[in-house]
Amino acid sequence: MKKSTAIMAAAVAVAAGLLAATAQAEGKKWTKITIATEGAFPPYNLTKPDGTLDGYEIELSKHLCEHMKIECTIIPQAFDGMIPALNAGKFDAIMAGMSATEKRKEVIDFSMSYGSTGQAFATLKGSDLETLPMKGELFSLASNEAGARKAAEELKPLIEGKTIGVQSASIAARFIDEYLKDVVEVREYKTTEQHDLDLVAGRVDFVMASMGYLKTAVEKPANADMTIVGPRFQGGFLGAGSSVGLRKSDTELKAMFDDAIAAAKADGTIKRLSEKWFGFDLTPR
Repeated sequence: MKKSTAIMAAAVAVAAGLLAATAQAEGKKWTKITIATEGAFPPYNLTKPDGTLDGYEIELSKHLCEHMKIECTIIPQAFDGMIPALNAGKFDAIMAGMSATEKRKEVIDFSMSYGSTGQAFATLKGSDLETLPMKGELFSLASNEAGARKAAEELKPLIEGKTIGVQSASIAARFIDEYLKDVVEVREYKTTEQHDLDLVAGRVDFVMASMGYLKTAVEKPANADMTIVGPRFQGGFLGAGSSVGLRKSDTELKAMFDDAIAAAKADGTIKRLSEKWFGFDLTPR
């Protein structure tokens, strides 16, 4: 009897310990966090000549942190290593133009979206790809996947044999792999700026990236010969838009970001900052 009672008491103690640990994790009070960004994906984020970070996400993150009443430190991090580094505890959140795709949701969590632009193509003026059809048309992989696939099929004979540049580990890279890889040669780059350089140099025929990024890229003097072409795609595995990446265990921090983003949508902050940096409203709808 005593032995049974001792075992039961031990079991109760272990259970109580687990409940306490869970409660502590769920009730963690966040007073300061570190946010990772790329610093090479304008206008979402960029590094100025003096080495400081700037861009839509940098300004927005400061606003969100003020709303959450926490101290935030923003650091640069290579995009293709962000998710493993987040889960390893090197920082607490990601704000780097990262879309909340289903594949990424398998390993990390995401806040609600703070901006959606879709993915588009760019080539050089005078290129035979400049006249790609469906320019400016938007196709959703979520609500009209058949239409998006049909649009991709219409592009295939026009881009067959061409070389396209995409950023490694990006949703643009996955789109090409899912819809167009059998007709184009794919070259991957660590940053979008690197594939722009190769496009201007004639080493790739066209690129695919966020519409928000491309709109700013083509306005750079060095990219004066670049132009946006063809249709735009969004939704589905391309994600609902850019969101804050977070560890699955940090549910309280996610709730804080969701509340701050909702407030930024309601008070017009997202509209104001996106129009400043992109020239159009990215407010998710």
